Amino acid sequence: MEVSVIRSSSQAKISKTELGCRDLRFCFGKSNDKNKIFSRKPNSVCFESQISRFRKAGLRFTLKAVHSDPVLESKSPATFKSLDRLRLFVGLPLDAVSDGNSVNHARAIGAGLKALKLLGVEGVELPVWWGVVENEMGKYDWSGYLAVAEMVQKAGLKLHVSLCFHASSQPRILLPKWVTKIGESQSSIFFADRSGQHYQQCLSLAVDNLAVLDGKTPIQVYQGFCESFKTTFSPFMGSTITGISMGLGPDGELRYPSHHKPAKSGTITGGGEFQCYDTNMLNLLKQYAEANGNPLWGLGGPHDAPTYDQAPNSNSFFKDHGGSWESPYGDFFLSWYSSELVSHGNRLLSLASSIFGDTEVNVYGKVPLMHLWYKTRAHPSELTAGFYNTASRNGYEAVAEMFARNSCKINLPGMDLSDEHQPHDALSSPESLLAQIRTTCNKHRVEVAGQNLAPGAPGGIEQIKKNMLGENKIDLFTYQRMGAHFFSPEHFPSFTEFVRSLSQPELHPDDLPSDEAEATESVQTSSDPNIHLQTA
Repeated sequence: MEVSVIRSSSQAKISKTELGCRDLRFCFGKSNDKNKIFSRKPNSVCFESQISRFRKAGLRFTLKAVHSDPVLESKSPATFKSLDRLRLFVGLPLDAVSDGNSVNHARAIGAGLKALKLLGVEGVELPVWWGVVENEMGKYDWSGYLAVAEMVQKAGLKLHVSLCFHASSQPRILLPKWVTKIGESQSSIFFADRSGQHYQQCLSLAVDNLAVLDGKTPIQVYQGFCESFKTTFSPFMGSTITGISMGLGPDGELRYPSHHKPAKSGTITGGGEFQCYDTNMLNLLKQYAEANGNPLWGLGGPHDAPTYDQAPNSNSFFKDHGGSWESPYGDFFLSWYSSELVSHGNRLLSLASSIFGDTEVNVYGKVPLMHLWYKTRAHPSELTAGFYNTASRNGYEAVAEMFARNSCKINLPGMDLSDEHQPHDALSSPESLLAQIRTTCNKHRVEVAGQNLAPGAPGGIEQIKKNMLGENKIDLFTYQRMGAHFFSPEHFPSFTEFVRSLSQPELHPDDLPSDEAEATESVQTSSDPNIHLQTA
């Protein structure tokens, strides 16, 4: 028996034998030797050990050029899903390149790239961290990221780059050391909540144009970073690199870090807290209040807003009826707070557009799906995150208009979330919020891309397909994220079926081969050299 495992196309059919071969776990564990990236933990299924087992069973892997033939002549016209050239990407590990600019999990990533290419995935997304590249001000080390770009190019895949001007807790990736050092003596460069707790994983938007970074403004520093990236990666721009996401805030998203304090175990997350208490944000609020003839309103944020873990209706600000958010003061504060966020987004996206506008790459920005408490009138989670969106006001009009003005696309995470799987007490509706944002983007002719939050959400894959095939179709979807779980037997077969369902025709049952034939016949879809599996 001979079974060929080759790259899928719109008419590819993957055999059961191939699916069995892909039930291999690519382990993205830590190792002192960067070449030994496969975990040896008990109960983990590692690629190298699986190879040994296959050899003992009389199986061997070889590389072989396979002639291309149609997989099947359908007896009746096939019905294709209408996707209008949907582009599917998969996110690489967040720490693909980390401290020291070395490539982590290199062998696993290389194997993963080949597997994705075989499936017909168009490309991968690579997080590029400010804290990894610019450890000294104005000095950039792109070596690790260049190595990954070359790997992607050799694999025949496209690359979407996310420029990350924030830090990460897990995996631990910090801001540049020199920025952290400045923050130790000038904590006001970071956001602060009402208790004075600072969020140190990104800079406060209030310092965008203040010379707080050794005589330079953050906008000037971001500009130097982007210009260096453009120059260094010019051989890849427009060919391998087709898109760039500009980091806009916490987790790369356009928002305030309103939920940065973890919720207490076993409790529903509250509405978050306003992040306007660092010195520079308070200065902006004071100026805005004085300019509007209400200087007393510029002394601080709402005094009657709840804390992180308190239910929104526990204080008077977010109450559905008679809450302060509907008062003249509430409108004043929320208008200022949201406009500062939109202005920040405009500064960064206009910067990205001016730098990358003469290339063939598309520029994106990520807008979060703050869906908790969406079924209330006040929408507290959105308000604290910076979106003045309520039951009577569309807070995404200004956001979409800003993206349109800069000719940028919006990337929306959370397309795997459905209402039925949300906690009832949170009054959440990710589906309604997503529909509102997409409708607003369509009105302003802003193209939308999508992401899932993480693999394994209940009903997630079906929800993703639903969002892809809706009235407002998307042109790019990034599936997050490559790693041990992604390639595990518990997940990878379902992802394989997901990819096939997006690209293949729906055939009449009479046109499908029998189970026995499907398990033995070759999959022939490409004339390129690909993986070939034989039995001895």
